[in-house]
Amino acid sequence: MSAERFDGQVALVTGGGTGIGRAIALAFAREGAKVVVAGRRAQELRETVALVEAQAGTADARTADVTDEEQVAGLVAAVLDRHGALHIACNNAGVPGSGRKLHEFATDDWRRIVDTNLHGVWLSMRHQIPAMLAQGGGGIVNVSSIAGLVGYLGAAPYTAAKHGVVGLTRNAAIDYGPSGIRVNAVCPGPVLTPMLEQSRRDRGPSADAFYLRNIPLGRLARPEEVASAVLWLSSAGASYVTGQALAVDGGWTAQ
Repeated sequence: MSAERFDGQVALVTGGGTGIGRAIALAFAREGAKVVVAGRRAQELRETVALVEAQAGTADARTADVTDEEQVAGLVAAVLDRHGALHIACNNAGVPGSGRKLHEFATDDWRRIVDTNLHGVWLSMRHQIPAMLAQGGGGIVNVSSIAGLVGYLGAAPYTAAKHGVVGLTRNAAIDYGPSGIRVNAVCPGPVLTPMLEQSRRDRGPSADAFYLRNIPLGRLARPEEVASAVLWLSSAGASYVTGQALAVDGGWTAQ
């Protein structure tokens, strides 16, 4: 273990059971943070904690649905009760939503996708920020998407929600910068995760061709590559960076 950039800090990662969230939790723990992973599926969270502990890190798990305000409030309260502080929050929990045109999405699907991907980020920040205000500052990184920066074929509710995350990030950076809270977003392109597998199924056999023809680097991202960006934005090395939406996309949005 290298206790470097985040030695002694407490980091909360939502959606920490698999994929990008798990990679972020492991990366924070490798650099000294006490990590709390949150999500809806207890078994996957326990697996993340076991992986952190296997590399001599410190982590614990809390089940919470980010669309439920009572659960979100309880999650933040539990972090403060156990660790006494919340230095970093990475709001990563999300659900996929692609493969159809705008008019083909049912109302219930729209609400579920937007509720998790946007409302869940707002609820999380709503309860994380008072904790950071009380301690004199902190850092938040929201996980948006390239769909938060540009239009994304066949993903209207997902695109709307992820654009909303970028706007929410920028506004929070303005509101809370004077109080010592930095707020940024990462905007990944397609990443090799279970969520991408769901998107592949939704899009059908042409999915990989769609992804790869839009990526100048010619490959999909690894979760660890997104985690590296999150850690940098959370670190002292990015102390003058706030309100930004950093694309981690192999060049997709450069076109």
